[in-house]
Amino acid sequence: MAAAKCCRWPKTRSEAPWPSFAASKAVFDRVVPYQTTSEDLRGLIIDPAITPNPQILTCPDIVSLFMPNSSFSLKDMDRGLRDCVADSSKCLAYQFRLERMEARRHGNFILDVLSFVRRTHQTGWRFNALVVIVDDVVVYKLCGGTPRVDEHLYRRNPLGPLQEPAEMVRDAGVISIL
Repeated sequence: MAAAKCCRWPKTRSEAPWPSFAASKAVFDRVVPYQTTSEDLRGLIIDPAITPNPQILTCPDIVSLFMPNSSFSLKDMDRGLRDCVADSSKCLAYQFRLERMEARRHGNFILDVLSFVRRTHQTGWRFNALVVIVDDVVVYKLCGGTPRVDEHLYRRNPLGPLQEPAEMVRDAGVISIL
């Protein structure tokens, strides 16, 4: 049993186009509403064809995002968002959720493999950005996120592999797709 405690899990990573939160923010800080074009965004690697995991939003998505209930009106929105709503056929938005995370599982190898106890330490950063474009010109931008992630995750299943057989099947399906 002592040998099982000394074993180390490999690290897993998820990548973003920029090496740090600060670098991501610096790129998005170069986007200037009513000046930056769609072509300029491609040059900055802010493009759904290049940047990983983009979400493309339409005008109704933007309205529901910035006007969650009837107490908000169009006049409460930023000028760029109002322009988007006014010309909804030419409005498009990209939402990016970028991260660079490293996860290291630790603890007892056998308990982890059999799903009794799983301990994971995640470090890295998460960056979120929204860019709204009307007629190939950026009219609105917003960014934020978590500059420093340091999470300790602990999952305990007293029945081990019998506790969540549906999860095992789902995980097997994801592995077979990859």
